[in-house]
Amino acid sequence: MTFTTVSTAHAPAPVGSYSQGRRIGPFLQVCGQLAADPVTGAIRDATAGPQTRRVLEQVGAVLAAGGAGWDDVLMVRVHLADDADFDEMDAAYREVLGEPFPPRTTVTAGLAPGARVEIDALAVVDRARP
Repeated sequence: MTFTTVSTAHAPAPVGSYSQGRRIGPFLQVCGQLAADPVTGAIRDATAGPQTRRVLEQVGAVLAAGGAGWDDVLMVRVHLADDADFDEMDAAYREVLGEPFPPRTTVTAGLAPGARVEIDALAVVDRARP
């Protein structure tokens, strides 16, 4: 199987040695997204709720560029700058995604300056629909 690099102008360009997404066979991995403006790269918003909404939009844009959507997501990983941001992140996550929610792991990690939330996702593309 060959790898296909996935990218979109609706998410920030990589600032390091990685791509926005990569697909192999039916699997699409979206890189960790921060609430960065796709044009300037500056972190948008100061709190976890608005950052979560923005990050989920960007993850969704990369999913779409790779031929997937939120219904195709197998797993989500959320990295928080502070455990105190969990409730605000979770409320925004719930609003944007709605049920049924994909499995999720949430951890606290050191993030880029100003970033409260980073989210990545793994999807299965071209799957049979129920």
